[in-house]
Amino acid sequence: MSESSNNNLEQAKQEGKYIRTIRSFVKREGRLTKGQAAAIEKCWPTMGLEHKNGLLDLTQVFGNNNDVVLEIGFGMGKSLVEMAKSAPHLNFIGIEVHRPGVGACLMDADEAGVTNLRVFEHDAVEVLADCLSDESLTTLQLFFPDPWHKKRHHKRRIVQTEFAEKLRSKLKIGGVFHMATDWENYAEHMLEVMQAAPGYKNQSETNDYVPRPDLRPLTKFEQRGHRLGHGVWDLMFERTK
Repeated sequence: MSESSNNNLEQAKQEGKYIRTIRSFVKREGRLTKGQAAAIEKCWPTMGLEHKNGLLDLTQVFGNNNDVVLEIGFGMGKSLVEMAKSAPHLNFIGIEVHRPGVGACLMDADEAGVTNLRVFEHDAVEVLADCLSDESLTTLQLFFPDPWHKKRHHKRRIVQTEFAEKLRSKLKIGGVFHMATDWENYAEHMLEVMQAAPGYKNQSETNDYVPRPDLRPLTKFEQRGHRLGHGVWDLMFERTK
């Protein structure tokens, strides 16, 4: 890194800007199906959110003051659409970097008649930093993120101390950060990070993991894992201050 670049980085940090140097995902560009492409063209004007537009007025975005649930990395969006359809009293925002997943989510939402869902096609860390006000979220969901299972890649895992601190400010007091993973080592990593993070309380009665709550739909992938004897670990941490 050049001296000027390093100075710019330090200046940005001093100004409170979050500078991301290691990404937790690799953007794999898949091919859109005709249905996904058509859904993006049809639904993006009403359901799409743009990072470049900056800070959101969520009351204006949804037309109400309902509590907001945000999900990072919704994949193809089936469970997110199911949650939004089952809870019309809540507003949902999904963030996904893979365009086919965005298209599939919009297609399912359109078919289901869901109106309380909005989506970003962007890096979640940048969306959290630039588009969401402090204490604006009731729940933040992170389900089955890339585990980066090789030890040398653990630094790429999205759940890190700095990330936990940054997202805490976006949760309301009493708001919940809900994580789920099917990699035991990552579950242990999540637990270690969150137990040490200030301003959070573990909602587990045993101070580790919680049973899968009904609000998180059981995916086909997860059902298959259960049949094969694979474990899934849910963690729910509440913001206390």
